[in-house]
Amino acid sequence: MMNNEVFLQVMENEGPVTIITVNAQPASVVNTWMSYIKLDLANDNLYIPAAGMHSIEHDFEGDSTLTLTVGSKKVIGTEGPGAGFHIYGQGSFLENGAIFEEMKAKFPWIRKVLKVKVTDIQQKI
Repeated sequence: MMNNEVFLQVMENEGPVTIITVNAQPASVVNTWMSYIKLDLANDNLYIPAAGMHSIEHDFEGDSTLTLTVGSKKVIGTEGPGAGFHIYGQGSFLENGAIFEEMKAKFPWIRKVLKVKVTDIQQKI
């Protein structure tokens, strides 16, 4: 699913990522950078360092459904320059294990790692 060529081109660029708990009332919204995300293409997982994200973590008590947005104007999209995607999935937080240790070594400021099990990716532009 994440092997979409345009999506992978977008993820090679730097830009903001918006993470939204879509079913929370009200929805929580946090941001990070595309360069922070570790892609696990074989398992359709994203790993995102979390320094804060307390609101997202709190929302998971009721529903762990997430929508993420990414984009880059450097990649040709559906209508010309600029491609963007919505990423849908289920989130959980890791606080130990191999992925956590790998991310902690790269980003010593994190407290946990947000794991997103991707269920769908849709190109929007």
